[in-house]
Amino acid sequence: MTPAPEDLVQARKLLARKWAYLLQSAVAIPMSLDGLGEALSSRLDELCAMLHEEPFTSDPAERIGAGLVELGYLGAIGLRRTTEVLGKGLFALPEFGQAGKYAQRIALAIGALGSGFTAAHTESVLTQQESLQRSLLKAVRDANWNLKESEARFNEVVTSSTNGVLIVDLDGRLLRTNAAVGDILEHTQDELVGVPLLDLIAPGFTEMLSDAMADLISGTAQRVRQSQRMLRKDGEAARLSLAMSLLRGADDEPIHFVVVVEDGTELELLQSELKRQSLHDVLTGLPNRQFFTTHLETVLRKADPEFGVTIFHLDLDAFGMVSNSVGGRVAERLLQHVAQRLRVVLAPEQAMIAKFDGDEFGVLVENTATTPSIGEIMKSINDDLLLEPTYVDGHGLAVSVSAGVVHRPSVEAEPVDVLRAADTALRRAKVRRRGQWEVFHPAQDALDRRDHAVAVAMPAAWENGEITVRYRPIVRLADGEVAGVEAALHWDRPDAEVLDHDECAELAESTGLILPLGEWLLRIGGGQSAWWRQRGQFDRSLVVRLTAHQSTDADLVSRVVGVLEETGLTAEQLAVSMPASVLLVTDAADNLGTLADMGVHLGLDDFGLGPLDPAAVSDLPVKSVRVARSLVERRSPYVTALMPLLSGSGVTVAVDGIRSAEQASWWLAAGADFATGDHFGAPGTPAEFLKTLEKR
Repeated sequence: MTPAPEDLVQARKLLARKWAYLLQSAVAIPMSLDGLGEALSSRLDELCAMLHEEPFTSDPAERIGAGLVELGYLGAIGLRRTTEVLGKGLFALPEFGQAGKYAQRIALAIGALGSGFTAAHTESVLTQQESLQRSLLKAVRDANWNLKESEARFNEVVTSSTNGVLIVDLDGRLLRTNAAVGDILEHTQDELVGVPLLDLIAPGFTEMLSDAMADLISGTAQRVRQSQRMLRKDGEAARLSLAMSLLRGADDEPIHFVVVVEDGTELELLQSELKRQSLHDVLTGLPNRQFFTTHLETVLRKADPEFGVTIFHLDLDAFGMVSNSVGGRVAERLLQHVAQRLRVVLAPEQAMIAKFDGDEFGVLVENTATTPSIGEIMKSINDDLLLEPTYVDGHGLAVSVSAGVVHRPSVEAEPVDVLRAADTALRRAKVRRRGQWEVFHPAQDALDRRDHAVAVAMPAAWENGEITVRYRPIVRLADGEVAGVEAALHWDRPDAEVLDHDECAELAESTGLILPLGEWLLRIGGGQSAWWRQRGQFDRSLVVRLTAHQSTDADLVSRVVGVLEETGLTAEQLAVSMPASVLLVTDAADNLGTLADMGVHLGLDDFGLGPLDPAAVSDLPVKSVRVARSLVERRSPYVTALMPLLSGSGVTVAVDGIRSAEQASWWLAAGADFATGDHFGAPGTPAEFLKTLEKR
């Protein structure tokens, strides 16, 4: 149920006021609570609008984060309060109730907001440091004339500063500090006076600071900024942002170093957490695709040359059915369960498990001599998920997993290419049945790419007239008489081999072109058949074979009716056939029944391969079947055993691919009624088809 607009507005106002209250209770902001609430409300509206924007980008969140710095000195505490209230509050807003859709957007937006805030805050600090240094320079110059005035200025500018300020002599010893330095390093100001600055620097960082001080004295640098580590009293290192400049006297000779430091420990930890969130899936806590890709690149380059690595792209079978039947919350719990079980199954291996989009996971295994085979790993995963179901809200859920696998890719391979290969193998695995896996083979991929290139070129070839309709005779085996004509696609490619009907239909099926192309075939074939009838040249049935996509097309009946009206062909003069494999699909069965009611002759193709094929003959208005070509080649006893059953059901049997008289005789004896194939005449133009008729 969509929330009312006024409810959305009220929910945002409450979240903005909570945000304002938490900020005012933690940091100093020169605004009233109401004023701060209004300022934050406008920024919250901008953030919500960005999360709904299509296409989504987190860039505006950086600008919103930068704008928060203008409200006052928020610092790391203010940023933490902001991320805490937004991290929880945005998910609670009614407009973002669909966590699966907005979780990643919210995580990315909060990360970008933190990044923008950090950048603007750092710039603000540096500006303050520069201003402070200018004030200090003036104060120290004035000290030559009035020491008391200089002391007062130092106290005014430095003592109340939240940043640490150190005055260091040219030998590197601390002359004076403010209270903020003592808070950062956990020393009193008296304890720090006289201590060499480099003694307070953590090992490994002293040389960098020493070189910077030398550059300032030599005039090579005017100001130095560094990320530094200074030692606290307990020996722990504090992460600091350090800025140093050289204070000169009235004669322009160096007098002191002025060092300004800001404790960045808490801010750095917060940034690290935001970065971690941007690289992990919110629901499962697993690394996301971005993290997985980066890790894959690192692992590929250092992979063991003997064993290599193996990449699995996993997909939960029938996850959509689970989500649609029991709800999104239960489906999310199932994903969490699968993530946990994958961790358990793969615990013995050096492996990274990641959560990709939707119901997909990625697994990267660094192989060793003891790593199980791909088949053993997949069996372990599927056995674990299927044999140990999880119970959520009373639902016992168990799923299988299909996978695309890339085994031992080259160390020079690009991660994006490896992931594409795994996805390609996954799609090939899911073509067969659930719970299967497929290893990526470069040779097969090359063939697939070639087929894809041909498929995408089909529309232009069709428009240019390269694709035409050919006709081949359907012959009665008993007497050799032509009993019908089949219209077929024919692609005469200028610089490549000719493609027959089956190849054209398969390519068009893969791109969706089959619907307009199939209707065109029906129209051209119907028009040609009507022309022959008008001239008294051929008056037998026109046969058109449909693909699976055509058979389930919701507009199939209207397409057929339109062609019949346009060409003048009657329904009784048309015969169409569907693949037997689609009969379990409701749309295909409905189309078949409607066309039968119209009087169209209906047949089944690829008959004999499925266990339900014989039942379909008696349950549906089917008048003919065409034996699958692979069974024709083998002359399968299974099919010949069905012949008496088919004859008793009143359907005729056709066989395709007959190349010799000996084959024709065998199938006639087996009980087949009709046949097609090169033995009876190859597909040809209308004129060539008529010549074939004359020869018979």
